[in-house]
Amino acid sequence: MRGNSDDYRAIFLNDVPILDVRAPVEFAKGAFPQALNRPLMDDDERVRVGTCYKQKGSQAAIDLGHRLVAGAVKAERIQAWADFARAHPDGYLYCFRGGLRSQISQQWLKAETGIDYPRILGGYKAMRGFLLQTMDSVISECGFILLGGLTGVGKTELLEQLDNGIDLERHARHRGSSFGRHATPQPVQIDFENALAIDFLKKRSRGLRSFVLEEESRMIGRCSLPFALHQKMPGYPLIWLEDSLAGRVQRILGDYVIDLCAEFIALLGDEAGFTAFEERLRHCLRKIVKRLGWERYQRLAGIMDAALAEQRRSGSLDLHLGWIEGLLNEYYDPMYAYQREQNAGRIVFVGEQQAVAEYLRHRKNREDHHGQDPDR
Repeated sequence: MRGNSDDYRAIFLNDVPILDVRAPVEFAKGAFPQALNRPLMDDDERVRVGTCYKQKGSQAAIDLGHRLVAGAVKAERIQAWADFARAHPDGYLYCFRGGLRSQISQQWLKAETGIDYPRILGGYKAMRGFLLQTMDSVISECGFILLGGLTGVGKTELLEQLDNGIDLERHARHRGSSFGRHATPQPVQIDFENALAIDFLKKRSRGLRSFVLEEESRMIGRCSLPFALHQKMPGYPLIWLEDSLAGRVQRILGDYVIDLCAEFIALLGDEAGFTAFEERLRHCLRKIVKRLGWERYQRLAGIMDAALAEQRRSGSLDLHLGWIEGLLNEYYDPMYAYQREQNAGRIVFVGEQQAVAEYLRHRKNREDHHGQDPDR
């Protein structure tokens, strides 16, 4: 039998499968990317046992738990653990602190199926603490450079090309703008933080010590950047990525029309999916009506409605270019132009995608070989 483990670093670096036996409500508040929830107790059972513990003490709570999880219910849960253990013989199980719930699950699994399955010492709390510490170490020990630019210049595309790029928006499952929501929900805050910390952990394990991030506000949709990271961002050097208006319009058409429509259709089917897509685009435009002004909003909304009607009728996307270009020229670009002006002193390089990629790779090589930050 493999022993119980507290090697959290190895577990996260190797994407080791982990079985979470906490209640569903606990799992929903925060978990890890490679975890599967197969609880010892459901939410109602957990509440009842917790109330009993407060009123009558530990042994009474344990006795109640054994009465609640018995017979067919117990057999079903053990079967779920056994299925996981057989599918993932290299995995572990855990509860909140690595205590009673994971020990009971481990014992029942052994007694009923003969499977010796190790648990993670310290449980969720210790693993979460390890990832928070990982994040703190990254922020204090590593170098960062930010990638800025007008909406649609391809910052995400560029980050994907860099071995030291960290795509905050991918982890947040949000594109960062008023139109940035996907068809599926964002992760909860703790899941976002955990995934981000694991990304940093894996890249640091490959010897990387400087990272490129997109310049972001504190919030990416409903996900909040780690406070210490966001607090330091105004002090990081900035690269300004550029592209033509035509290139930006096509990129936004791809992200916010073609891809978003496909997401909804994959989720809901052709008719319901397209209707949900239409509603989402209109809702996104309505959200910024105060900042657009009523007259401008009405004009762009009319173009959008005509574009959606034509897309539904013939599949043509050409009319969408009108509201996208109008939104860039009249709304996003003036905001970003002001931002660039305010941050002019931090900008260390300006260029289109290929030139910026070459600059960043050259800069990284200098840091890797000489340990020097060109801007320090």
